[in-house]
Amino acid sequence: MSALAYRVRNGFSLWSQGRNWLKTPQSLISSSVPANKLVQRCYASDSNVAQFPGAKATYTEELSFLRPDSYDGIPIYRVMDQKGKVIDVSYDPKLSDEELLKMYKSMTMLNTMDKILYESQRQGRISFYMTNYGEEATHIGSAAALNPKDLVYGQYREAGVLMYRGFTLDQFMNQCYSNSLDNGKGRQMPVHYGDSELSFVTISSPLATQMPQAAGSAYAFKRAQNGLAVICYFGEGAASEGDAHAAFNFAATLECPIVFFCRNNGYAISTPVHEQYRGDGIAIRGPAYGMSTIRVDGNDVFAVYNATKAAREIAVRESRPVLIEAMTYRIGHHSTSDDSSAYRSVDEVRYWDQKDHPITRFASYLQERGIWSEEKENEWKTDSRKQVLKAFGKAEKALKPKWEEMFTDVYDDVPPHLQKQMEDMKKHVENYKGEYPISSHES
Repeated sequence: MSALAYRVRNGFSLWSQGRNWLKTPQSLISSSVPANKLVQRCYASDSNVAQFPGAKATYTEELSFLRPDSYDGIPIYRVMDQKGKVIDVSYDPKLSDEELLKMYKSMTMLNTMDKILYESQRQGRISFYMTNYGEEATHIGSAAALNPKDLVYGQYREAGVLMYRGFTLDQFMNQCYSNSLDNGKGRQMPVHYGDSELSFVTISSPLATQMPQAAGSAYAFKRAQNGLAVICYFGEGAASEGDAHAAFNFAATLECPIVFFCRNNGYAISTPVHEQYRGDGIAIRGPAYGMSTIRVDGNDVFAVYNATKAAREIAVRESRPVLIEAMTYRIGHHSTSDDSSAYRSVDEVRYWDQKDHPITRFASYLQERGIWSEEKENEWKTDSRKQVLKAFGKAEKALKPKWEEMFTDVYDDVPPHLQKQMEDMKKHVENYKGEYPISSHES
């Protein structure tokens, strides 16, 4: 196990050192003795160890309550400072120039695609869109650290993970335009991507439903002993749903190889974090459920990469869940149906956009390394925009799927009641051809 993976495994103890009420004896952490034998040994050697089956603890005669203000908060792991300078070179992942440029181009291509599709929605050309502004490092840093076959459960702001894995601009555009070339046959609303070949489960709109599903998939991986992990992305708002708590508990008690990746971007739609919870973020919940936990700087692509790589190592090798909380900021609106100016100031957004943007930070690192420059940046901006607009034009011109597709792919054999509905629909469309845009759909 790498040194970083060990730190993630015991990450909660890093910030609790010096606070006796949170310490775990090192001998218990590193011991290879089975848990039941270890408990028996404690019973025999220390009469101050409580023997209740529901918790591991010692007795105390001090009447003292654990208070949320009695510690300084879980620290945020980082590699680079806000100017893109690596603070401790031993934590530089030392990736190849080719890999670094792939990561940077994925982050910036995602940004370019967001701008064009957002404008497309505002022009009424697509129905809905969600941007990823400010959170690009959480996508690309984590995606680069995974095995390409690891199963991904996204929420709805993980387009960069798919892009890094090879989901093409054409595929993004076809999905958002719900045309006949879309893998989902036009059934999903925009940004609800999915691709079985890239091991990315189709996104669902209901909040947090992917979390218990991911825990179940991870349990299946454990039984199959296939050496793969599941990663489940969610926001701090989704962590308030009951499904999140169920997923954490199932994954921990069943010892599943899963990485829970929380993007804490400050707002759950219009609800700021101080109204969402009163504890120390989401990371504080990990140890309570028995999960190794780490909090990282989500605007630092290297910190995200290192933490995800180490977390995956723990999940697969030890068959146990790991929780990552990536602290970041949602620069854009929650979606095209949201106006964030109603609940946050322009100055607040401007700070994160101009002073601590993950793309700017990474670009500074690449320039210092000598593999990127202002000239290359300008060339890439022009080229990436051309690529996006080309895919955009093709998708917009493509025909919509056959309307009959709404009745297929649910049952192996279409049941009688759906067959009747389809026949009734055919008669209806035939009788009212002029009322429907039949020419824009495949026949």
